[in-house]
Amino acid sequence: MSEEVRRRRQWRLQGGPPTEPMPLVDLLRRTPYRNARVAIEGAEEARVREALDLAVRLGELMLRCGAGAPQVEGSVAAVCAAAGLTDVEIDITLQSLLVHARIDAVHSVTALRVVRSTRHDYARLVAVHELVDAFVNGHIEMQEAAEQLRDLKRTPRIWPDWAVTVATAMLAAAVAVMIGASLFTGLLTVLVVLGVSAVERLMSPLRLPDFYSNAVAAFVATLLAWVAYAAGAMGWIPLGAKDFAFIVAGGIVALLPGRTMASAVEDVISGYAVTGAGRLLAVFVSLTGLIIGIAVALGATISLTDAMHFSFVSPSVLDLRTSQSEWWAAVIGSLIVGSCGAVSMQSRRRLLLPTALLSLAGSGVFAVLTRVGDVGAVTATGLAAVAIGLVGRLVALRLGAPAMVVVVPASFGLLPGLTIFRGLYELVGESSSDIGTLSFQAGVGTLLGAAGVLLAIATGTTLGEIIASRWDNRVARVRRRVRV
Repeated sequence: MSEEVRRRRQWRLQGGPPTEPMPLVDLLRRTPYRNARVAIEGAEEARVREALDLAVRLGELMLRCGAGAPQVEGSVAAVCAAAGLTDVEIDITLQSLLVHARIDAVHSVTALRVVRSTRHDYARLVAVHELVDAFVNGHIEMQEAAEQLRDLKRTPRIWPDWAVTVATAMLAAAVAVMIGASLFTGLLTVLVVLGVSAVERLMSPLRLPDFYSNAVAAFVATLLAWVAYAAGAMGWIPLGAKDFAFIVAGGIVALLPGRTMASAVEDVISGYAVTGAGRLLAVFVSLTGLIIGIAVALGATISLTDAMHFSFVSPSVLDLRTSQSEWWAAVIGSLIVGSCGAVSMQSRRRLLLPTALLSLAGSGVFAVLTRVGDVGAVTATGLAAVAIGLVGRLVALRLGAPAMVVVVPASFGLLPGLTIFRGLYELVGESSSDIGTLSFQAGVGTLLGAAGVLLAIATGTTLGEIIASRWDNRVARVRRRVRV
C-alpha cells in the first residue's frame, strides 16, 4: 500500500480533514499544474534548500504582482513536487509566504518571505506561469529556473506610467459611454481622470495610505465633473445635467479596487480565511475613502448648484440600469474597457485583444439578461461574471497564461459605478429640494445593491473558473500539439 493511499484511508477513519501536511497532489487540484511531473525519489538536503529558495522567491513575486493565495499556493506546490519534496507545509498570509519542508524524521528546512508592497503586473504573472510550467514539465532544470526568475525580477514593466494613466482615463470614458454618455461627455471624462492623475502625482511625495489618497482622488474627480456640468449649465459647452452622473460613474469605476475585491472573495472561498479577511478589510477601507470623497464633493456641489439656481441631475436619470446607450456605443465601449483594463494591469500586448473580446462577451450577456430577459442587476451581473470566468480560464490556458490576467480586466465593464453614484446622491442630497422623494434609507439600500453587484462579480468569476477547471487537461494538450 502506497504512503498516499495509507494517508487518505487514515483521514477517512478520522472523519475529518487532516492537521498534518497534505499531499502535494491535493494542493495541485484545480490548478493548471495538476498533472505536473512529480519526482519519485526524495530530495537531498541541498536540493531541498535550493527548491525552497526558488519556491518562496517565486511566490513572493506573485504576491507582489497581485496574485491571489490559491494561485501562489498552486505554483509553490508545483515547484516543490517537481523538485522531489513530498512533505511540505505552505502558509500564505496577506504579506508573507512561509514554506516548511521535512527532510527526514529529524531535519527540516523553513523559508520565509515578506511582501511589503504590491503593484499589479500581469505580464510578470504570465512569465512566472510559463516558468513554472516549463520547470514542472522537465523542460528546464532548477538552476536555469532560478536564473530566469532573477532575470524576470529585473525586467522593466511593459507599459510606462503615462500609458497606464491614459489607459485608465480611456477606461473611465468607455464606461461612461456604455451607460449612456455622449462621445463629448466621454472626452470630458478622459480630461477629468487625467486631472485626478495629475493631483495624485503631486501628492505622491506624501506617500498617503490608500484611504486618504482614494478620498482625495474621489473628491477631485467629482469636483471636476461638477465644473464641467456648471459650464454646460451656463451654455458654454454642450453638456446636459445627466452627464454629470455619467462622468462621476466612469471615474468611480477607474478608482474601484475591483481586483482586490475579487482576490479577497476567492481567498475566502478557497479556504484562506485570514488572507481573505485581510483583503476584505483593505477593500472596505479603500471603498470608505472613495465614498467619503465623493459624498463630501457631492454635498458641496449640490449646495453650489442650489446657490447658482441650476437644474441639478434629475432623479429619473439615475436609473439603476447600466445599458442605456446605443448598441454600437456599448460594443465599442466594452472593447475599450477590456483592452484598457488590461493595459492598466500591465498585461502583455498579445492578451489585449482576447481580453477585449471577453469583456464584450460579458457585457453582451449582461445586456441580454437585463434588456430582453428583464433579469435583476445583481443576478445578471453574477451570470455574466460566471461566463467571463468560465471562458476566460479556457482562453487564458490556451494562450499559456493564468486565468486572472484576462478575467479581471474583462470584468471591469460590470462594475457598478452608476449605482454607487446614485446611492451617494441619495444619501447627501436628502435636504435638497430637487431630490424629491429620495431618502437616506434609499441611499443605503442602493449602496447595498452596489455591494451585492461587487460580490456577484467576485463569486461569479471564481465559480466560472472552477467549472472550467475540468477541461484544463484537454486545453493543455491542444496547446502542446500546436506548439509542437
